[in-house]
Amino acid sequence: MPGNSGRFRCGGLQVELQTARLTASIVPTEVVTYRRREPGRPFLADLLRQERAPGEALWIVSWGFDVPRQLRLLRGRPVAYHAHSSGYGFNLPAGVPVLAVSRNTLGYWGDRAPRNPLFLVPNAIDPRWGDNNSVADPILAAARPIDVLVQARKSSAYVLQQLVPALRAQGLRVEVQSGWVDDLVGLFRSAKVYLYDSADYWRSQRVSEGFGLPPLEALASGCVVFSSVNHALADFLDPGMVGHQIGCGTLLADLERIAAAAADPGRWQADPDQRRALLTRFSEQELRQRWAEALTSIGQHWDRLASLTPPLRNPSPARLEAMRIQMKLRSLARRWRGRSVL
Repeated sequence: MPGNSGRFRCGGLQVELQTARLTASIVPTEVVTYRRREPGRPFLADLLRQERAPGEALWIVSWGFDVPRQLRLLRGRPVAYHAHSSGYGFNLPAGVPVLAVSRNTLGYWGDRAPRNPLFLVPNAIDPRWGDNNSVADPILAAARPIDVLVQARKSSAYVLQQLVPALRAQGLRVEVQSGWVDDLVGLFRSAKVYLYDSADYWRSQRVSEGFGLPPLEALASGCVVFSSVNHALADFLDPGMVGHQIGCGTLLADLERIAAAAADPGRWQADPDQRRALLTRFSEQELRQRWAEALTSIGQHWDRLASLTPPLRNPSPARLEAMRIQMKLRSLARRWRGRSVL
């Protein structure tokens, strides 16, 4: 990780620290920083000076913008990429495994690096959210003090500038949260409806919504979720069953549906069976098993490479373009031969 405090403190960092804690229950795990020295954490440059490649550890890199440089620094050592958002534009060296947190990201690397080992290991919901059935109780949900909760970061201009004022004009209590919150679980469990609209944000960044943890946390908290379904959100947000689409055609449609959900959350909450299955799928218990299997496979993969078995290579863009031209020429030749016969 680049660092674990200050400007690096964000949701993505918290997810990675949670992942490190989860994998520590499987194999010895240590968080290493490389941009900022942190008290009690080893620093990458120091470790690389102290240990010659290939070393004894499997390295996992994750910070998208820094991944190409990290892979260069770790060349000759066992390494894997923990992939969240897609669309950064870099290619992976042959043989580097990908641990994708969503099917959206898995599909991206399945297209871009089809010969690299690929694994689907979603992020886990932190146990502090819990799957407490009482949080989804319709009577308790109806008594929550916040009608609508919005997190300002990544939220669209449509939500902040049009939808929120319109909801407040209807008399709804709308909480727009910005900045760091120590008790995020308590905040979510105080809200009837949660709005999440990240599509514009990620399009402006030209990368994807890697996982979409906030709507999942809102579901775990018993909120009615209205969300965009871009990228990885489509992995688990089944509109009308688990959550509801935001920006559904007109502002009036959103106002009517959100106001109705705030008035009667029980009628708009996620299907109980689907919610339960979803939260189980993303529980630490389930993901610990996935991580164990993936780490075993990756270890075996690097053992094979250490025995000088060459990794399969992905076709180059030039090779793919040559294939496309060749296929087009063959198609034209077949059409020409058909005309000659006539």
